[in-house]
Amino acid sequence: MTPQDILAQFGPRESMEYDVVIVGAGPAGLSTAIRLKQLATEKGKDVSVVVLEKGSEPGAHILSGAVLDPKSLTELFPDWKAMGAPLNQPVTDEAMLFLSEGGAYRTPNFLLPECSQNHGNYIISLGALTRWLAQQAENLGVEIFPGFAAAEVLYDESGAVKGVATGNMGIEKSGEPGPNFQIGMELLGKYTIFAEGARGNLGKQLIEKFKLDAGCDPQSYGIGIKELWEVDPARHEPGLVLHTAGWPMDDKTYGGSFLYHMEDNKIALGFITGLNYSNPYLSPFEEFQRWKTHPNIRWYLENSKGEITAKRIAYGARAITAGGLLSLPKTVFPGGALVGCDAGYLNVSRIKGSHAAIKSGMLAAEAAFEAVAAGRQQDEISAYPQAFKQSWLYTELNKSRNFKSWFKYGLRVGTLMNGLEQFALKGNMSWTIHRDKPDYAYLKPASECKPIEYPKPDGKLTFDRLSSVFISNTNHEENQPAHLTLRDASVPVNVNLAKYAGPEARYCPAGVYEFVKDDSGKDKLQINAQNCVHCKTCDIKDPTQNIVWVTPEGGGGPNYAQM
Repeated sequence: MTPQDILAQFGPRESMEYDVVIVGAGPAGLSTAIRLKQLATEKGKDVSVVVLEKGSEPGAHILSGAVLDPKSLTELFPDWKAMGAPLNQPVTDEAMLFLSEGGAYRTPNFLLPECSQNHGNYIISLGALTRWLAQQAENLGVEIFPGFAAAEVLYDESGAVKGVATGNMGIEKSGEPGPNFQIGMELLGKYTIFAEGARGNLGKQLIEKFKLDAGCDPQSYGIGIKELWEVDPARHEPGLVLHTAGWPMDDKTYGGSFLYHMEDNKIALGFITGLNYSNPYLSPFEEFQRWKTHPNIRWYLENSKGEITAKRIAYGARAITAGGLLSLPKTVFPGGALVGCDAGYLNVSRIKGSHAAIKSGMLAAEAAFEAVAAGRQQDEISAYPQAFKQSWLYTELNKSRNFKSWFKYGLRVGTLMNGLEQFALKGNMSWTIHRDKPDYAYLKPASECKPIEYPKPDGKLTFDRLSSVFISNTNHEENQPAHLTLRDASVPVNVNLAKYAGPEARYCPAGVYEFVKDDSGKDKLQINAQNCVHCKTCDIKDPTQNIVWVTPEGGGGPNYAQM
């Protein structure tokens, strides 16, 4: 049965009305909700706010490095420290290394530009901060519905957004309602704020429908893959922030890493690969595993005898919206707005987006509150982008607007020009460098590229995908329809495998896509949807844009306890 058939047979859906509906209980969505309630209290108004979260709880799907600039959190809660916000490890030292295969060069700290400096910031678990923000929101009267995935945007007769519908529950693989079927419900709002994170399913649709990206550079993304390790106290330096560039990437491929020393002898290791890479044989997951074998990295995970004694305790992956100001779409449309990484506020030069997500949520909340208080609904809250233009966040993003674009000329040119712009000119340059292609369009045919031979994992320092997915606590109801859909089922074999050597089997960090032989010996694409960690890389990098990521049943996916 199609969704329309199900609605016709089992509908109409029940509905609930609010002043503001928010999709996504991450830092952006929760900050939007919190600021709305703060303003309502200050002004003596009653504003109803609901937040939908597709994860099993707020923070379950949150993945980031993360080093937090507390600037916007301080604006939201000036007394966050007394309130017990989980910012426990201040940055104490930092280092930037350029790696060769066997060596490293450290940039002297006095030569680091302002965007690369981290003193005054905190190494955190963004999931822990998200759970704390959710508690503050609930304390203010925000309703949060975890395990409910917003699956459909609802429009009124004029075409304005009037809310969202949650996905149906209990649909079997056949597409038919099962014995535990529950039809979704409608959440209707005067304004709907979308805070789904990078490559949001509904945000992507809204950008296309309202042509919000007209006149913008194509959005650019990276995939961030992260592991959490418990290490020997002798190799732990609490508060150290280490970044690297160079090996194992070649000069033409954008990428880099982070190694953050948290509290309690834990180190967060991560590797970011720009999804505009050209070689279809490249595997971001294997590049990350290979990076850990560098002497300067494995040192933190081994003992004095060179034995790996640290223990890997968590794994995850997530796409990163990295285009910056030049790719930022129009953030408002009739009836709603985009905030956080659903819009693309991350500052890639700082490798930080959480402070921007919080600030964008606050700005959207202030505009939405003003509109609701004035009796408006379903129009454009233009005060939000206007306030952004006047904010410190715009100034910050404008200073680094060229950062990602320079790397299309290679690591050396990118490093040199960003050094000039950020260190010598302090972001006050008169020129702008644009990009003109989406990430998937950079992929070259396999016949033009050299295969990459990756070493086999040893199970101590390097690992395979399936053992990694296991510790991400990923789970989906197996009898539901696959949420990784194909526009044309023939394309993976006839085009992607034939022309690009099947890149989906390599760019996915969770082993979702496999090319196997059917009973007649022919190639076919097998989709292991239950492995999906919701990183969205396939939706971004598929060279034919044939894969479409849609929302699975609420509550499914990873459960990042400490990430």
